[in-house]
Amino acid sequence: MRQRYRSTAPLTSVEWKKISATRQLVVLIGFAASFPLQSTLVAAPSKDAWLAANLPAVVSLYRELHQNPELSFAEKQTSGRLADELRNAGADVDQEIGGYGVVGLLQNGPGKVLMLRADMDALPITEQTGLDYASQVRVSNPRGATVGVMHACGHDIHMANLIGTARFLSAHRDLWAGTVIFLCQPAEERGAGAEAMLADGLFVRFPRPDFAVALHVSHDTAAGEVQYRSGYSQANVDSVDITVMGRGGHGAYPETTIDPIVIAARLVLDLQTIVSREVKPIEPAVITVGSIHGGTKHNIIGNDCHLQLTVRSYTPQVRQRLHEAIRRKAQAAAASSGAPEPKVVISEGTPSLYNDPQLTDQVVSILLQTLGDPRVKESAPSMGGEDFSLYGEAGVPICMFKLGSVRQDRLNEYASKGIPPPSLHSPLFYPDAEATLQTGINAMTSIALNLLAPGETTQP
Repeated sequence: MRQRYRSTAPLTSVEWKKISATRQLVVLIGFAASFPLQSTLVAAPSKDAWLAANLPAVVSLYRELHQNPELSFAEKQTSGRLADELRNAGADVDQEIGGYGVVGLLQNGPGKVLMLRADMDALPITEQTGLDYASQVRVSNPRGATVGVMHACGHDIHMANLIGTARFLSAHRDLWAGTVIFLCQPAEERGAGAEAMLADGLFVRFPRPDFAVALHVSHDTAAGEVQYRSGYSQANVDSVDITVMGRGGHGAYPETTIDPIVIAARLVLDLQTIVSREVKPIEPAVITVGSIHGGTKHNIIGNDCHLQLTVRSYTPQVRQRLHEAIRRKAQAAAASSGAPEPKVVISEGTPSLYNDPQLTDQVVSILLQTLGDPRVKESAPSMGGEDFSLYGEAGVPICMFKLGSVRQDRLNEYASKGIPPPSLHSPLFYPDAEATLQTGINAMTSIALNLLAPGETTQP
């Protein structure tokens, strides 16, 4: 990451009188505060008052988004709503980037470029929260079945938080300089939205960011708290489909067949030895067979059996090793029964999320000053996936932090019952929106104000 510099030359009395009282306070804070990486915290004295006055409207937007979810690659109404909100906040807006992606540019003179990202898509889950603003949306899936649609992963919070941040930054242009890119991304749940926007020229058609920051709600962290992790934070994610080929026939005459279900059963067990015997114990890796389908009737041996796997890792080296081993194990299981070579297809992959250490250190310093030490904690690494990682792969320093979303009293109640709180992707998950958004907007605006502090320059 490029180094950042701030002029510390004292102002003359004439210069001091020419700047606003608000800017005077910012300058005083700048000289008083000190952070790692020589970053200076920029504070907005009116932020508490602004949040008190504007938070209800942001919560209302959140509820509207929650009630009107749309699946991946179908975020037409959502993207239009967010585009209107960004225009109302003074941003120059482009739509249909990589599908229904939206880019809003808020430009405020020369300076650095910061990208803030929110994902827009929901999940095919029927909501069971019982909230008075619960989603009632139903759609037909590709198989023709009717399914519910729900924001069960917090993307509604992410979007509302982005709009709240845009509104604040637009109303406080005297506190920052440069350009903010508000990125509304489709299809995160499919691991494809970031790739689609990049392929559609995101960093060619629009200013290339100096850094990119995002947040993600956490189901087991108290509202009012945030968590961070430098370096590898989330995993490489690959979907693997294996079709084991056999030779069908009557279940009473197995000697005339090649049974693909027996081969698949052996393969399920063989796959588990990859992590336990071919990957270093200190290297995180997961191979899960989430689905296995074969046959049609009790006494019929079918022609094939289909397995669906999710494969997780951190480093590119381990990821490649897992891919190679899965193919080898599948081929060996088939060969052991004289079966045709199986089909192995790896798809919907996203790389591991690597939070730039220098940027993360700076973000953590800002969060500590903004929220206080007890509310900022280091998180454990996760085997979940996030396509925000692709912006890092494209050469932009990135940092994603977790935003607590459940009131502490609710967490205590779950603990007293000896059960975990509903996880993300659960039909029972819901955030406590007001407390979550208050902290999220406070955190994100502080990060933006400091990364885009007036007077900073970029040294090549």
